[in-house]
This record gives sequence, structure tokens and C-alpha cells, in this order.
Amino acid sequence: MSTARQSQSHFYDSQSFYDEMFEKDFSVRPHYESVHRMFGKMKPSELGIRQHALNQRMMEEGITFTLYSSNQNEPLERTIPFDYIPRVIPRHEWDNIDRGVRQRIRALNAFTHDIYHQQRIVKDGVIPRKMIVSNTYFRPEMVGLDVPSGVYITASGIDLIRDEKGRYFVLEDNLRSPSGFSYLFKGRTLMSELFHDLYLSSSVQSIERSLNCFLSSLRSLAPSGKRDPLIVLLTPGSYNSAYYEHTFLAQQLGIHLVEGRDLVYKDHNIYLRDLRGLRKVDVIYRRIDDEFIDPLAFQPDSLLGVPGLMNAYRAGNVAIANAPGTGVADDKAVYAYVPDMIRYYLGEEPILHNVPTYILSRKEEREYVLDHLAELVVKETSLSGGYGMLIGPSATPAEIKAFAEAIKLDPERYIAQTTMRLSRAPVMMDGMMAPRHIDLRAFALMGEETHVIPGGLTRVAMTEGSLVVNSSQGGGVKDTWVLSR
Repeated sequence: MSTARQSQSHFYDSQSFYDEMFEKDFSVRPHYESVHRMFGKMKPSELGIRQHALNQRMMEEGITFTLYSSNQNEPLERTIPFDYIPRVIPRHEWDNIDRGVRQRIRALNAFTHDIYHQQRIVKDGVIPRKMIVSNTYFRPEMVGLDVPSGVYITASGIDLIRDEKGRYFVLEDNLRSPSGFSYLFKGRTLMSELFHDLYLSSSVQSIERSLNCFLSSLRSLAPSGKRDPLIVLLTPGSYNSAYYEHTFLAQQLGIHLVEGRDLVYKDHNIYLRDLRGLRKVDVIYRRIDDEFIDPLAFQPDSLLGVPGLMNAYRAGNVAIANAPGTGVADDKAVYAYVPDMIRYYLGEEPILHNVPTYILSRKEEREYVLDHLAELVVKETSLSGGYGMLIGPSATPAEIKAFAEAIKLDPERYIAQTTMRLSRAPVMMDGMMAPRHIDLRAFALMGEETHVIPGGLTRVAMTEGSLVVNSSQGGGVKDTWVLSR
């Protein structure tokens, strides 16, 4: 074994996990050869200089994420950990992911429309009625309402993982207001500048047109097909953890960044207050949860939304992306039925498979899960961002006992999944490559056409051995390179 392979074998368990860069014998996978060659010959001092330049750029440009913790008096704003060894995906692998994500979004959009109209999938016994009507994210206000262009899910983030055999699985669907777009685009800018030669020599698929696709998707929602619609991004404000992303997207898309107080409802329309007076708004890309967007329709004490917004929406005078009520389709219990949705609405077999999932309202599945909690992952169906989870293999007996009691008390609140051996990719730690678990958030943009951004965002569990990749839990990111040949 070569010296390079010996150094890698010290860090990598090649039998238990699929490694993105290395084969089981620690030879380099063909699509990673140029990346491995470049980083392998760089001196620690040079790597340190690159890391410092990267960190400096992120600080200067305010590429931050805000962490909130019950242990802190004040929220902590920090730069998101960014690892500069890119994740590389061969073209044939990406083509399959692209087709699978498109298929999944088509089915989920059809499901959302059906649930708020005929509910055929419920009447035909494919999905239990109770799972819909008792769903936290089901909005009765959307029943019978036809949304612009029939598009409920304008922007989505589909989280994918790989198992120890290198097979891709969908971990969950994010359909309300998925985050991470800014880290994808800024990560690519930083990598293409700081590692210019490597980037150019690697034949990486460009993501430049994806911002235009994002804007086109929003434009396509404009009522009456207006050619030059006024589009705004509705943010909760600067205290939101993803506020950097809100400002970035508004700037890059050339749309207005607004808070609820900047908009006013009048005569079944929504207007933007600016120096020229009131200007009619056509499309609202909202980064606020359903319950806060309109205090007259949802949570009455919300100060973040626009009173009367739903009246204007029902009148067909403004579009909202993503449509209110889309959360009914990304509930973690509903997730288990997505393969059935694909067969039901599209008449196709799923291209991308789900992680094996247990529905705890089913007695036999609940009993199995309670007997095997130490081996499984348990999630609250209505939570995201890595919250409300039990990772059995790394949990304490006290944590397992607490989850068991919670499941017995309210089983429909939880699902359980097989603990997957997430693939790993190398990150740079003190001048050495070290393995960390990763996933992939693939972003889809639906308008007149559906566009999947080439590569998406690779998220990294920066703590050794951890399976939690979420930024809210201290995870980091990588640039994702899809090869064009």
C-alpha cells in the first residue's frame, strides 16, 4: 500500500461506510482524481492560507447563519462552516438524481392539488383521511382554491443520502420554504475564485442559469400572465436565522426585500409602500411560515405578516410562493406515502427510493419500534432542522426512555426510520483529510418548466461520527460539482 493510502487508512473505515472519494482499497475514485491530486500536493501552509482567505471572504460578505440555543442569552451569529474540498458527482449519477427529483416534485405537486380539491387519493384508500385532516400543516382555507399556474411548490429542497453500498435514498422533502440556496451559489463563487485552475480543469456543470430559472419560476405565477410583474421576498426580518439568504436572493433575483409592515392590503390587492406611493404587488416569495403570513386568516397575534393577504390571494390578485398549505405534503408521516403518490398520479415506479419508514399509528409497527429504539432514528413529524430527533445508536438510555414514553402518549406525532450508514466525504482538518458524514439537498424550481439546480448543496456533519448535518445543529457545507462529461 502506498504512503498516501496508508495515511488515508488511518482515518477511514472503508468497510462500514461508502466514501465519496476513496474506494475500499483507498484508491481514488476516477471522478475525484484531479481534486485528490491537487489537495494531496498542497503544503499545510498553503492550505492554511486558502482557508484564511475563504474565512475572510465569508466574514466580509456576511455569509452567516444565526444559531439559537436555550443555553445562550443571545443568539450566536457565525459564518457557516465551509469545507473547500468539493464533493464531485459523475454525470451519470446526477442524471438519475435529476430525473428522480423531477418525478418526485411532479407527484407531490399533484398530491397537494388533489388534497385541496377532490381528495381522490384519500377516497381511493391510498392515504388515510386522518393523516390529512389532522395534519399540522393542512390549511382548510386552501380547500377549493386554484393556485396560479397550478404550481404549489415553486421552490423545493429534496434531501438525499447514500447508504454503505452507494445507493441514493430520499431522506425528506422540504416544500414550505427550504433554505440553503445562498450557500450553494456563494460556495460556487468562492471555489471558482480561490481554486480557479482546479475548477476550470474539472469540467463542472455551471449553475449560473439557475438564478434566472428561479426568477422565471416566480414570474410565471403572476396573475393574468403579467409580463413585468412586481415580485417581493417577504422576510421575518433581520433576526431570522436565514436572513443573509433572504437578502442575497432578493439582490440576485432583482426583487424587493420586504417585511410585513412594507405591504398593505387594499381593495383585494396587495401594495408595496415606497417613495413613489403604493405599487401593486403581483408575486410574493415568502420566507415566513403559513401561520404568520396573515393575522386575519391564521395566527391573530402575528406581527410578521400582512393583514388581508389571504383575501387578495383568494381573489386571484397576488401569487404566493410556495403556496400556503404545501406543508401537508412534506410532513414526515406523509413522506412514507410518496412512492405510492408517484404510482397513483404518474403511473410510474419511483426513481429515487425512500428510507425505510415506520408509521407509529400502526400498532404492529409501533410495537416493533418501541422494542428497537436503540437501533432506529425517530423524528417528530412536524419538525425540521434536526430538531425533535432521537438517533438511537448514539442516544443515552434516558433519552431512549423519554422518547418511548412520548411515542406511547402520542404515536401519530412521530415516525421512525432505519438508521442509515450515511456516506462520508473528506474534509480538511488541520491540513489533513478526515472523513465526515454528508447528505445532499437537491433544489428544484417549478414554473412553466421544472429546473433542478446541478449539484445542489452538500451538507456536512462537522463533528466526527455525527449524523446531523443541519446548519441549525452546527453542520457545515461543501460546494457540489457535477461533471459535464
